[in-house]
Amino acid sequence: MKRRGRIVGGRGRIVGALVAALIVIGVLAPSDASAHAYLIKTVPAASGVLDVPPTNVQLTYDEAVEPRFAIVSVTNAAGQQETTGPVQRSPANPDTLIAPLRADLPQGWYLIYWRAISVDGHPVQGAFTYAVGPNPGPAPQFPVPSIGATATSPQLLIARWVMFLSVMSAIGLFVLRLLIARTAVRRAPGTNLRALSRAFVIASVVGVLAIPVYLDFATANDSLRSVFDVAALVPLYRVTAFGRGYVDMTLCFALFCLAAWVALWLDRPRRERRSIAELAATTGALLAATAVLIIPGASGHAGQTSPRGVSLGLDWLHLVTGSVWLGGLLGLLVLWHSQPPGHRARGLSFVVPRFSNVALVAVALLLGTGTWATINHIPTLSALWLTGYGVAILVKIGILIAAAALGAGNLLRSKPALARARTHPTAGEPGARLLRRLVSGEAVLVGGAILAAAVLSSLAPPPPAFALQSTALATVGPGRVAQTVKRAGYVLQVLVSPNQAAAPDSFALRITKDSQPVRGASVTLTFNHTEMQMPQQEYQLTETQPGLYSRAAPALVMVGKWALAFQIAPNGGPAFTALILDQADG
Repeated sequence: MKRRGRIVGGRGRIVGALVAALIVIGVLAPSDASAHAYLIKTVPAASGVLDVPPTNVQLTYDEAVEPRFAIVSVTNAAGQQETTGPVQRSPANPDTLIAPLRADLPQGWYLIYWRAISVDGHPVQGAFTYAVGPNPGPAPQFPVPSIGATATSPQLLIARWVMFLSVMSAIGLFVLRLLIARTAVRRAPGTNLRALSRAFVIASVVGVLAIPVYLDFATANDSLRSVFDVAALVPLYRVTAFGRGYVDMTLCFALFCLAAWVALWLDRPRRERRSIAELAATTGALLAATAVLIIPGASGHAGQTSPRGVSLGLDWLHLVTGSVWLGGLLGLLVLWHSQPPGHRARGLSFVVPRFSNVALVAVALLLGTGTWATINHIPTLSALWLTGYGVAILVKIGILIAAAALGAGNLLRSKPALARARTHPTAGEPGARLLRRLVSGEAVLVGGAILAAAVLSSLAPPPPAFALQSTALATVGPGRVAQTVKRAGYVLQVLVSPNQAAAPDSFALRITKDSQPVRGASVTLTFNHTEMQMPQQEYQLTETQPGLYSRAAPALVMVGKWALAFQIAPNGGPAFTALILDQADG
């Protein structure tokens, strides 16, 4: 017995050491990549006028983006395409994409539209204009194109849901079978775990197939190809960090399945002591499962959220506890239906209490880690009901609370009723019937929560700039802006024209006090996109008329809501800030 204790203790130390190592790696690993790719430089410059037609378009991002997933479109005022070849990576800078242009472009204005795939797998897009002179004429209003494929397409959501459902079920079923239900065979004669083992094998096979299918769907979505164009998609699987993560997840889950199948094959539940080979296989399966469940976070939002180590740890623990809960519920249903009626209640009387204790801790950790992660990703409370990401969180929380309520019913009613079956087998039948009803509903709700999580992982969290909306003095747009607000005793008239994304916009602020223009002030205008993580832009406005400060700037580079913050320092007066929320359309 001492020898067995040393072996089990050694296994625990191995698992603990691996978990600690993974978290340390998460803390120390570089996290320079932002949640979304964004432009930091363009050639030609946005809204610029060139005397000589450019030979190509150069777009430099804050991170390397894969050219095979990128689109760079250059069209004239009539909508005709001016690019002459595919997008290429610059040999001088891996963060720069180059699109060749038709030679000798005529005078006029041109629209550059771009689409790229960020490191977390989300598509991002933007547009801007430039002109070929010397007399290009007035800038036309270009219709800004938009690619319909997003990370939230129905087929992609279903593929993601099936993948997480099967992978988490397989891991949870393995834990229930090898670590929780095993002792029931010795303590309750007539109990058989073969159906539970078969359920695990089925879930693991589905998981082995579901991960690459999801990767195929995601790659097809990003590259705008058909999911059936496998020959073209397979070479693209590992060209992004997101794709590499899910290829690694496929390999790790296959290793988990192999080790788990060996452990099940070697296991003899009627034998109290496990063999060395079985312990080795079980430990290997648990280590592989640990790696499987950390990869989605490392390839998604958690891997791009600071502090990275904490975010990865929360995401991993969230998936671990969810797997134990879901797999355990499915396993209890399998046991209920597979046991002979005369032995069902007695067998469950040994499994249910042990699982209930584990599930209670798992649910508490699941809700705790989810709450912590929500705090990390949500910049302000109002984002919970004002953004799709926040609404998905609320739906998931509601489903989990309902599932936890059913779990509490099992804990308070089914568990005590089944306990009587240890001494009086027939006395536990009512508890067994109640268990089946409550566990069935609980399993359906947890599956729904995983669907909500699949939707959640496909949406981009609101950026920190979203919190600026609560301090806005007014909401303006779309269209030309002429809005008057009051701040710090001053009357401010905000003027934006034409207030269009990808257009050369003019921004002006008229400042008066006591009906007199305020002269000699310092006015700085900053731009923050409130719907997507982008760098802040800042421009100094110039006094062009008494009390009127203006500047033309290519600032509205993307459709959406922008926080325009006017930082005003009057001559001889205290500085203050006036923020306007502006909707810019294409």
